Amino acid sequence: MNDLRIRHATAPDIDTVLGFWREAAEGTSISDDHDGVARLVARDPGALLLAERAGHLVGTVIAGFDGWRCSAYRLAVHPDHRRQGVATALMDAAEERFGALGGRRADAMVLESNERAHRTWATAGYHREDHWRRWVKPLAGTGGAGTGAGARDA
Repeated sequence: MNDLRIRHATAPDIDTVLGFWREAAEGTSISDDHDGVARLVARDPGALLLAERAGHLVGTVIAGFDGWRCSAYRLAVHPDHRRQGVATALMDAAEERFGALGGRRADAMVLESNERAHRTWATAGYHREDHWRRWVKPLAGTGGAGTGAGARDA
């Protein structure tokens, strides 16, 4: 794993990230377009973390912090690089970021049907809270209805 590099995404990475998510992430999100990711990178340049091996993108996570809540989205690892510590390295980097920002607890958005992701998050020390339900509403001008399923997991 010593050849794994974690870094923040920049504007030139956006199209590569979108292509990567189509291949490695589970499902799609209303924000899966160039403008959506560009807004994320511009607003919070440290939020989108990329894992690379030999210059190739092998994993992502969005480590968002709104000043109150730490949220992990889009944990995705390329199928050829799973079970090699990529998700762990990404989450370690995300949690380090959360700590540096003063975060107290991290939440992860995980698709109910993504059993592999459930195991990944449980192994990372996260637990499911069944007493919560997520309520979503696509906003006007978003270009269509979305799933509101923010995070995809490895």
